[in-house]
Amino acid sequence: MPLDQVRTLLAVVDEGTFDAAAAVLHVTPSAVSQRVKALEQRTGRVLLTRTRPVRATESGEVVVRFARQLARLENDAREELGMSAGAEPTRVSVAVNADSLATWFLPALGRVPEELRLSYELRREDESHTAALLREGRVMAAVTSSPDAVTGCSVRALGRMRYVAAAAPGFAERWFGDEALREPRGERNLAAAFTRAPVVVFDRRDDFQDMFVRRLGGRGAGAWRHHVPTSEGFLDSVVAGLGWGMVPVAQAGELLRTGALTELTPGRPMDVPLYWQQWKLDSPALAAVAAAVIAGAAEALGDGG
Repeated sequence: MPLDQVRTLLAVVDEGTFDAAAAVLHVTPSAVSQRVKALEQRTGRVLLTRTRPVRATESGEVVVRFARQLARLENDAREELGMSAGAEPTRVSVAVNADSLATWFLPALGRVPEELRLSYELRREDESHTAALLREGRVMAAVTSSPDAVTGCSVRALGRMRYVAAAAPGFAERWFGDEALREPRGERNLAAAFTRAPVVVFDRRDDFQDMFVRRLGGRGAGAWRHHVPTSEGFLDSVVAGLGWGMVPVAQAGELLRTGALTELTPGRPMDVPLYWQQWKLDSPALAAVAAAVIAGAAEALGDGG
């Protein structure tokens, strides 16, 4: 595939329109359109949906991923040849879930040697959806809950992040009562209590609380929901008594120890396995980040958070 056409396709996807890509590439919009059409003819595939913003098709995602990998290899080659003096820092894009971002992930990045001059572009996404950003070629690596490697990527286990169902003490007493915490009324009544009580969720795609209630034999968490789309805000909402929620022990351990939060089902945590997936590239920058993340996760997560 002609490299100018591949780079042009990447610019269109990143900028969202043909006109914006033309401005970045310092060519006319007509030239951008001609390059993309020529690449589509060469591959025999439609690579873009002409929407606003433009989006890559499934075939286009393959080319976009190739273009980003090509840019990474070119950067590494320039550095090895001593051609990057005074250049911009090396950009490394990573998709990571909010709870990891709020707990162990940033300290892990702090292990990367500063002399490598890396610039991080972090994309926050649920761990069950971060692999999609890898597949689309939008990031080079991801913290994901999937052990199945994305095409062209390697995968390593990081450990398990442990969550417990928790609520503010007053909320727990009001909606569950001491008897519910000791579970003398049986599994069915306990699940019903979770279904009735207000619940905090991350966003409309977050079904983690529903999964927990289904494990107890219920149909899912209740309809009275508070949507709080940040990890810190989620925890603060549970502490404030807005609802119950599944909180990471790594983030809320001290609150549980001091009694600021009450564990609603002692001895019944939910562990989420986490994996590191990255492009299969011999890239010093990516290798350094991977080593730091894997080491940081080993210390913070162990085998069960």
